[in-house]
Amino acid sequence: MTPDVRDRLDRPPRVYADTAQPASSPVPESAWRRAVQLISQTEDIALACHVSPDGDALGSMLAVGFVLRSLGKRVAASFGDHDFTVPRLLRFVPGQEMLVPPADYPAEPELMITFDSPSVARLGLLGESVRRAHQLIVVDHHPSNDGFGTLDLIDPGAPATAMLAEQLIYRLGGSLDRDIATCLYTGLVTDTGSFRHSSTTPAAHEMAARLVATGLHTDEIARELWDRSPFGYLKVMAAALDRVVLDDGLVWTYVTRVDRAARGLPYSELEGLIDVIRRTDEAEVAAVLKEDDQGAWQVSTRSKGRVDVAAVCAALGGGGHHNAAGFTSHDSVEETVAKFRELLREA
Repeated sequence: MTPDVRDRLDRPPRVYADTAQPASSPVPESAWRRAVQLISQTEDIALACHVSPDGDALGSMLAVGFVLRSLGKRVAASFGDHDFTVPRLLRFVPGQEMLVPPADYPAEPELMITFDSPSVARLGLLGESVRRAHQLIVVDHHPSNDGFGTLDLIDPGAPATAMLAEQLIYRLGGSLDRDIATCLYTGLVTDTGSFRHSSTTPAAHEMAARLVATGLHTDEIARELWDRSPFGYLKVMAAALDRVVLDDGLVWTYVTRVDRAARGLPYSELEGLIDVIRRTDEAEVAAVLKEDDQGAWQVSTRSKGRVDVAAVCAALGGGGHHNAAGFTSHDSVEETVAKFRELLREA
């Protein structure tokens, strides 16, 4: 790589207003300055991301955690699951020594920063810490986020929260190394679907170039994220596919705790099932109901574009993006699907 190319890639990212973005309001510079001020004057900082963390949630949180530690801050990072376990496909992500279980998380943080969570409800067991935090910075890109922080860094035009995390890192005076880049790249590729989603912007590709320039082994990251699974996953997927239903543009199926227990498969291994179901040509919307260890149904949904599943899921207490969203249900499978289908018809 020539020096002039590397120099361009090492520059701080442009603000979203300077790149081609969907119509949205970028984070004001005054908000970024206030965030830097709050972080600069605080020694103990609590970081949090949503329950059942995906690559964007965990990667964004830990990337910022690395920079905060380099600034001499004491960092506690967590997510509010009853089963506090990092999903197997994300165990390669560096920085997990910063993680503490919800029981050890600060009950009344002086400064708390949340990542990729559109609501307090999505923070699970950490919700009480949110309510007691003296200062709360919300870093997110979900359109359904109505701003629950004392300071909100929210840009629905950003394809991934990792892009906002990178902005914060540069404004804090941090720089990219391979560990930070691994965290951010994991977030970027998971939430853009390896740059296949329509929300992917030129700025996302520019960010990827900066991250790859640190020496990332992108093939190894891709293999960890998409090309590995235990044998039991194939058996559980076979059971889910055997009961799949196609009904009036909706394709759906479910996985029970019994299915998983029979194959020794943890809940976190089910993340990729929706990507198999949503390929159905005859369906505009796909849904997978996954029973967690507490008996609740975690519902993942996808749309091919004509239906805003974020709005449908929000009506059921969840949220997300236009084409990818989810919600939690404590009803039966049949009742959950019936409610979801009725809202789809209205949409």
